Amino acid sequence: MKILLIGKDGQVGFALYKKLSTLGEVIATDRKTLDLLNLKVVEQFINRLRPDIIINAAAYTAVDKAESEPTLAHQINVLAPKVLAEKASELDIPLVHFSTNYVFDGLKKESYTEIDSIHPLSVYGKTKAEGDFMVKQHPKHIILRTGWVFGYHHHNFLKTVLNFLVERDQISIVNDQWGSPTSVCTLADVTYKILHKLLNDPTLKDYGTYHVTNDGETNWYDYALFIAKEAKALGFPIKTEFNAIKPILTSDYPTPASRPLNSRLNTNKLKKTFLLNVPYWQDEVKKVLSVHHIK
Repeated sequence: MKILLIGKDGQVGFALYKKLSTLGEVIATDRKTLDLLNLKVVEQFINRLRPDIIINAAAYTAVDKAESEPTLAHQINVLAPKVLAEKASELDIPLVHFSTNYVFDGLKKESYTEIDSIHPLSVYGKTKAEGDFMVKQHPKHIILRTGWVFGYHHHNFLKTVLNFLVERDQISIVNDQWGSPTSVCTLADVTYKILHKLLNDPTLKDYGTYHVTNDGETNWYDYALFIAKEAKALGFPIKTEFNAIKPILTSDYPTPASRPLNSRLNTNKLKKTFLLNVPYWQDEVKKVLSVHHIK
């Protein structure tokens, strides 16, 4: 069983690479070993390898930078997935692709379901939505839509806030954007269980789009407060007092790319289809902080 994992150098890819080895031979690529900007090379690579499944964990994820690099974002988030879907279709194999809550405009009051209409606000969100459309042209696709991803490695909100808390006397955090933090460990576990079902049940018909986040919801400000309190309890050298973590509005912190105020994703379809339970985001944050504290 050959599993092609594209994007092992990213947050999600790194976690997947460690998790998937028990399912078969994992051939993992990064920017150096497979250039997604060279689509001919991508086609030739897959033709030679002839994998049994393709997992695309690679993406252009610099949300603000994408506003000034739309062509690059389009190449990685749209054209590369298009080629992957075409090759998966030729080989008649499953394609697992990761997407984002930024395909929504955030105006809905409730959490978003898989059948809600998309309306991305940014270049990043638009290119991810277009990439999803390309992937959907292949019948055997699984799109895992997620957001607010954090983990032990690479850049993410948890690690950024932790660094600020150690270095600064005061920090300001947006408090009117809502979502569900999602750990890479949860994403890896969910992907593993879906793949296990895919590989062991060739008659599976549960392809399509699924929302994956940890249980619970919060806003960026309350998320930062939780990180601060847990880090303090663990003995991190926190410099910022809790009352010096200031809530601000999105309008007070302008960025090149617009963000949805509501990024909450409804995960009921995932849980019912694959009989899955996911942990609460607070428990996953505690795990990551504990590991950083040990280090």
